[in-house]
Amino acid sequence: MATRRAKTQPRIKSDLHGAGLDPVKWVMGRVPGENEGRHLCIGLPLSSRRCTLPEFNGAQKIMIFDSNLMQVQGQWYCQNKYCKTAAHMPGSWERKANQFGKGEMASKPGILTEWPWTWLGNFKYVVLAPWAIHATYSYMVKDENERVLSYFLVLPLLVSRMVHNQLWISLSRYRTAKGNNRIVDKTIEFEQVDRERNWDDQIILNGILMYLGITYIESAKRMTWWRTDGVIWTILLHAGPVEFLYYWLHRALHHHFLYSRYHSHHHSSIVTEPITSVIHPFAEHIAYYVLFAIPMLSTLYMWNGSIISIAGYVTYIDFMNNMGHCNFEHIPKWLFSAFPPLKYLMYTPSYHSLHHTQFRTNYSLFMPFYDYVYSTLDKSSDTLYETSLVRKEEAPDVVHLTHLTTPESIYHLRLGFAYLASQPHKSKWYLWLMWPVTVWSMMVTWIYGRTFTVERNVFKHLKLQTWAIPKYSIQYYMQWQRESINAMIEDSILEAETKGVKEEGLNENGELFLRRHPQLKVKLVDGSSLAVAVVLNSIPKGTTQVVLRGNLSKVAYSIALALCQGGIQVFTVSEDEHKKLKSKLSEEAGNNLVLSKHNAPKTWLVGDGLSEDEQLKASKGTVFIPFSHFPPKKMRKDCYYNSTPAMLAPKHLENVDSCENWLPRRVMSAWRIAGILHAMEEWNVNECGNMMFNIEKIWKGSLEHGFRPLTNVTDSNAN
Repeated sequence: MATRRAKTQPRIKSDLHGAGLDPVKWVMGRVPGENEGRHLCIGLPLSSRRCTLPEFNGAQKIMIFDSNLMQVQGQWYCQNKYCKTAAHMPGSWERKANQFGKGEMASKPGILTEWPWTWLGNFKYVVLAPWAIHATYSYMVKDENERVLSYFLVLPLLVSRMVHNQLWISLSRYRTAKGNNRIVDKTIEFEQVDRERNWDDQIILNGILMYLGITYIESAKRMTWWRTDGVIWTILLHAGPVEFLYYWLHRALHHHFLYSRYHSHHHSSIVTEPITSVIHPFAEHIAYYVLFAIPMLSTLYMWNGSIISIAGYVTYIDFMNNMGHCNFEHIPKWLFSAFPPLKYLMYTPSYHSLHHTQFRTNYSLFMPFYDYVYSTLDKSSDTLYETSLVRKEEAPDVVHLTHLTTPESIYHLRLGFAYLASQPHKSKWYLWLMWPVTVWSMMVTWIYGRTFTVERNVFKHLKLQTWAIPKYSIQYYMQWQRESINAMIEDSILEAETKGVKEEGLNENGELFLRRHPQLKVKLVDGSSLAVAVVLNSIPKGTTQVVLRGNLSKVAYSIALALCQGGIQVFTVSEDEHKKLKSKLSEEAGNNLVLSKHNAPKTWLVGDGLSEDEQLKASKGTVFIPFSHFPPKKMRKDCYYNSTPAMLAPKHLENVDSCENWLPRRVMSAWRIAGILHAMEEWNVNECGNMMFNIEKIWKGSLEHGFRPLTNVTDSNAN
């Protein structure tokens, strides 16, 4: 087959840059003699290759799964130096790559991939129990001369490591949500959270190795608190053997054989979080621990190891690992200016971020020295560092203003425990063990007086942020707390005004703030109209009668009005509620409002204040449809409970890695969606206080923008 040399740069430059690839090296083409498959030629100038350029109008999507495998527009291409075609790949590679993209361990999992205690699930910490109990018991009952302090301190060290890691997780998520100094804009989804949920496995392994070391190494039992010579040896051994051996181990892990079996699991996270640093298969962690053991074992066998040197070295590794994967730049430039050689001794978050996006550069552990020596330094390292360092805080288009709910909700925030945040809010027994932290956090909310950013999302061209008021639901019912809460909300609205926010979604009515600031450009949207629309469209077709129970609200009045005007009878059981609703209805619509304590229909529309006794009076098979922010407590196993007003978000809502309170994944409350719709449609009106937007219009708008009603959300299981 005749070939021709490429004379022009193919039109895929910008897309390849977006995937972290060099367009000079990545060129579409064919190799002479190969009749099957299009592929990519890389590594050498085009003049030394016999590559043809097929018609190609630009890559819509590029996903890197393996050092020798990539996908462009749904087709697979080999990218090794011999330019083999997709036809020569093992038949299972495409299947494995698809699995890899969904969060599997690796594209071709090797031996010792799984952690030995994976089968224990949440009870995996029991593997440490025998050592921890023995160490504590021995320290408590033995004579002072026989006690092994280092043995006793292992458990506190492991706990401190977990706290250290969690602090980095919270800080990183907070900073990347705000946007200042953010390095990579690509979003994080639930798949990455699920893949990284076992970040604490390496802490368990660390504990086991430490207990074994203290048991069998005599000097480990007799360590003093401090030895200067041991600290110096630890520093030298890390800077020398550890950094050098890690560099070459890392390069070996990028060879297609090891990469596809092990290291690909780590590189599936293009956008890194602090815990990404420890997301590796079990076998890979063993290799790392062998390297990191060099300074510790050497000092122990030289009898100059100390508690501070061992604990300090472990803490240093955690600090540098977390810092390098946090996706925001924070190492000040003056530090490198004051001490120029530091650039060879300490990496930055942007430096390692390039390794995850460019893939074939910046292999060093914590010290870039060996990347300079072996010419694997990414040429854009300095540029990315400087641009990230000066990046300003992101100005959102839409802000959703929310607040804490229960005392445990602080752990379910996106800034809390990542895995808990990725699941619908449910009480966990082990959170009761953290009651000191819970009480402390509640005390802070009584003192701290500013909202904070907890999440950022992207919806088409809109930048979305969620701001949380540090107050719990119970505090909203306290009269003496209302002034401080209103002050926080008002400050948030004014802050959004200065940032040029288009819409601000409120969980409560905001008419008070419009009266105080009539010149506000930002529009306040409480989302009541969409909540009403969702409830109305959740009522089973053919329903002619419903019961309205719970505290009456703006949403409840609007639902009753819409149903009565539509010819559906609305039953109430309270004379007071009946009078209040009747006063809001026309004479004709009021004929469909029924006061009755008997013969209740099987469709109940319920709000806050629905008692357990009232639920027990419902007929078997009753459907409870909430119209409030909070769902009722499920008391009946023979009845069905719908979700609170919410809809399933479309795929173009990005950076969704946490659940909104008790709602399932990728489901958003109607109140939150309404703010997005107002901004997308540029309705430029407020919806708060007594103001209610057109219900039919906002329902139609939600469907047009890809939001979908929930299906299969009812259940008959009590809590």
